[in-house]
Amino acid sequence: LINIKVDREERPDVDQVYMNAVQLMTGSGGWPLNCFALPDGRPVYGGTYFPKDKWQQTLTSLQGLKENDSTKLEEYAKNLTAGIQQSELITRNEDPLETKVEFLAQKVNEWSKYWDRKKGGPNRAPKFPLPNNYQFLLEYASLSGDQESMDFVSTTLDQMARGGIYDQIGGGFARYSTDELWKAPHFEKMLYDNAQLVSLYSEAFTATQNPRYKKIVQETLAFIERELTNKNGGFYSALDADSEGEEGKFYVWKKQELKEVLTPEEFEITKEFYNVNNKGLWEHGNYILLMDENSDDMLSEDRTLGNKLELIKSKLLTERESRIRPGLDDKILTSWNMLMIEAYLDAYIALDDEQYLQVAEQQMKFIFTNLTTEDEGLFHLHKDGESSINGYLEDYAFSISALLKMYESTFDESYISQAEYLMNYSVKHFLDEESGMFWFKSNKDKQLIAQKQENSDNVIPASNSVMAHNLFLLSKLRYNQEFEKTGKQMLSNILPHIEYGQSYSNWLRLYLYETYPFYEIAATGKDFRKLTTELRKTYIPNKLILGAEKKSDLPLLENKFLEEETIFVCQNKTCQLPVNTVTDALKQIN
Repeated sequence: LINIKVDREERPDVDQVYMNAVQLMTGSGGWPLNCFALPDGRPVYGGTYFPKDKWQQTLTSLQGLKENDSTKLEEYAKNLTAGIQQSELITRNEDPLETKVEFLAQKVNEWSKYWDRKKGGPNRAPKFPLPNNYQFLLEYASLSGDQESMDFVSTTLDQMARGGIYDQIGGGFARYSTDELWKAPHFEKMLYDNAQLVSLYSEAFTATQNPRYKKIVQETLAFIERELTNKNGGFYSALDADSEGEEGKFYVWKKQELKEVLTPEEFEITKEFYNVNNKGLWEHGNYILLMDENSDDMLSEDRTLGNKLELIKSKLLTERESRIRPGLDDKILTSWNMLMIEAYLDAYIALDDEQYLQVAEQQMKFIFTNLTTEDEGLFHLHKDGESSINGYLEDYAFSISALLKMYESTFDESYISQAEYLMNYSVKHFLDEESGMFWFKSNKDKQLIAQKQENSDNVIPASNSVMAHNLFLLSKLRYNQEFEKTGKQMLSNILPHIEYGQSYSNWLRLYLYETYPFYEIAATGKDFRKLTTELRKTYIPNKLILGAEKKSDLPLLENKFLEEETIFVCQNKTCQLPVNTVTDALKQIN
């Protein structure tokens, strides 16, 4: 018997196969994941947590079975492996893609039965943020005019921002809330959560102009810069939940600790504003600082309070920095880094803050300088100055997505060329021609006992749904019919499997773009960037902005250069009459 410990973030392909095995054997899964396999890797038994005595008993039983009835073990391994190979695979749907507004309304209506309309999120605990759920609902609400969905998204974003899941002193979100109130988190902070939540709050700020959302974006990015950024380049993966062996010790406060750091007036403000009372009381006399509706009232009644709170937060953050810190997971993962780069770009677009674009450009340069393979593909991991592990589909999907967002941020067409190259590389090494979906693992790599697809959206969107979005956008930018055909086939394939909207929300976003008009908005002329900056201030989820001063290789911009700054509003390669102001362009969209 040989123990092999696998970091599931370094080897998500291994995690997928053996998680699937345990789910088939036991009906559920989770981590820690323990799987017992034959020497060739085929599983025969597994589960999540095993107490020491159960572990030893299981080893003895399996050893006995191997010695006394190996035929039975072999037969079970054969059947289970066959099940793993077929599980969760999507097959080609030969029906042409048809989209209907009613389909979206039905999925949202079914989903709404599980909404917590008072506290936001799902009507159960634990509560995970699930950013792509709310991004879809925000965009759906905007396009359909569904006020219930809009109210639910606003409630969720407000309650998360007020709760203990959000670090009120240092910024950034914890992984999930253990309760229905967003109060007591599991204090682990993940790069992928914070990246996607920055993108979500940026989009929500554009949609609502709620200053709270802008503040969340700024504070979360300040946390990323302070605690998850490698000074030599790249973003780290996570901060542990515990320090000194105690969950949350780094983040919580006793009353006496607050009194020692703050003046009496500041303590009284903190006590009332951040609920140093029964509402914020957690365990062992510790308080989780959190806000509520009363906090909002205090801010609106006292205009000087904001400045006082900033001083209080600064003092508490300085004091907290002297504590023993949670452990740092210093892996630099291509996929998660690209999510973070895209978050910086979303913040730049929403807040018009140049520093965020500069960070995104620097970090993207780092990734492509240090995590590019000899054949111009991607590595998955960078650690201790070394890059390793051939990239998975998630690495390509999120890299292409970030490159396309970088084009929309800078209008540098070299980013489109790079995205197009990586898409062609992905088609060559990941696409399954038979089903029309992408495999998670490259055909250049040694295969495990089963090939897997990643199709359902979870805390991170499925790599296949992200690829379908990328194909959609690239087909618009390059007029590439093959990309368009592949993307539509993927969406068509997934439709029969969308039972629960919350498990396919990124796919539903693409369905939204295929159902409602999708606009390609082109700005040209010497000062075209003034037009694009102004355009971004209006919330239009179903659009792609293109821009160039006087020349371009993009087919949509061909013959679009007039003597003055001009906007063209187009759909499916057909443009309306050119206009010179954003106001007139918005009339064409509305």
